[in-house]
Amino acid sequence: MTTPPLFGRRPPRGLNAEQGQLLRRVSRSFDLSIRLLPSVLQAPVAIGYLLARATDTVADTSDLPLAERQTLLHLMTQAIAVTSDSDEQLSPLPKLTQAFAAQQTNPHERALMQALPQCLPLLHTLSEPDQASVRTVLGHITRGQQLDMTRFGNGPHRLESLQTETELDDYTWLVAGCVGEFWTALCGRHLPDYALLPQDEMMHIGRQYGMGLQRLNIVRDMGADLADGRCYWPVETLAKAGLTPERLAEAARATNGTGNASEANSRKINTLTSITPLYNQWLDTTQSQLACGMRYALAVKPWRLRLASALPALIGARTVALLREAGPAALTQSIKMPRHEVRALLWRIALGLGSAPVLEREFLQLSRRPQP
Repeated sequence: MTTPPLFGRRPPRGLNAEQGQLLRRVSRSFDLSIRLLPSVLQAPVAIGYLLARATDTVADTSDLPLAERQTLLHLMTQAIAVTSDSDEQLSPLPKLTQAFAAQQTNPHERALMQALPQCLPLLHTLSEPDQASVRTVLGHITRGQQLDMTRFGNGPHRLESLQTETELDDYTWLVAGCVGEFWTALCGRHLPDYALLPQDEMMHIGRQYGMGLQRLNIVRDMGADLADGRCYWPVETLAKAGLTPERLAEAARATNGTGNASEANSRKINTLTSITPLYNQWLDTTQSQLACGMRYALAVKPWRLRLASALPALIGARTVALLREAGPAALTQSIKMPRHEVRALLWRIALGLGSAPVLEREFLQLSRRPQP
């Protein structure tokens, strides 16, 4: 089953064919939303996403030296912030990005880093207000990434964790909630009267939407993050269940034994049992924030923008349902909405022309909890 024609095959406005292919490869689902956007919104969103994805690649490549990543991210942040591409202080950037790209094992991320010198100037092709919006959101995102590198700089050699729920909220806003605000600001600038709700309310639920998507990423990637020395579940939250980040990481490492359960496997079972109430509470909060995203989408008047706004919430709702079905054992699994389900969803919402009733029905169906 192929993608419905309304998603288009041409690269988003502002990108050439090669850059459009690159966007598609580094983001399977968000690329679909970008291609649905009205053309006036495509360039700032696509360019902002490519640059954010590049900085994220630098921040997340934890098997490379921390100092090297911090230097490169600092230079990239400077390059994004300057209003001219002729700053001499940035002259080392092309050489550093190529050296960094050569060390990437993921071919798509390697291609992204190799293309960065050509992607950075795209920012200067935008209008001044859109440039300012992209710089603002990327400033928040890179600040979150810099904090991440400082907090988790030891990589897999030493487990570190967020301490409080406040730190968690700050993190999810910096790397994702601000994106909901960015999207909303662009819509208000380019598409007057685009929503049924006031702009300040759209800004609020857009922020919650982005934070919910990041909470979903955290729980979905929990096992891999723990193996990499990162625990995004705050210490104070785990303590409510009598757990520590170390116990959680141990459970993620443990493998099922054969015959009589090993001591490690027994501890794993106990840990997963203990975390079940917190796990369900995490998913409930995530689902509530995704519901803000669906409320956001249903308030949008232009149907293509409504579809683009709804798609992450729809995929997220199905992912939450799959995580509920897996239970805390998802800690040791890879949970994603299968591609064939995504394609089927795209056809259903396309045939419904993105109408509000169709999207609302899909969200409710995709959110259905597994039967006990």
